[in-house]
Amino acid sequence: MVQVTEHLYVVKDEHILSGEPIIKGTRTSVRAIAETWRMDVPPKEIPQGLPHLTLAQVFDALSYYSDHQDEINAYIERNRIPMN
Repeated sequence: MVQVTEHLYVVKDEHILSGEPIIKGTRTSVRAIAETWRMDVPPKEIPQGLPHLTLAQVFDALSYYSDHQDEINAYIERNRIPMN
């Protein structure tokens, strides 16, 4: 079941990434966009690496991240690959 959010392009679908916020119509998580941005990639360059996204979708994902940092940071920590 798809759950809409207060953001135009961000939804949650329990069948995709266990309900993690994603860009509607894709499997791209807000987490992935936020992590890319946190690596100092400017928002306008993110669609170059994720060409199925529009700049509007990227900005909406970053807006969602800004509004829900604790939630998205928890997903980032949960999905971090341990460095041994």
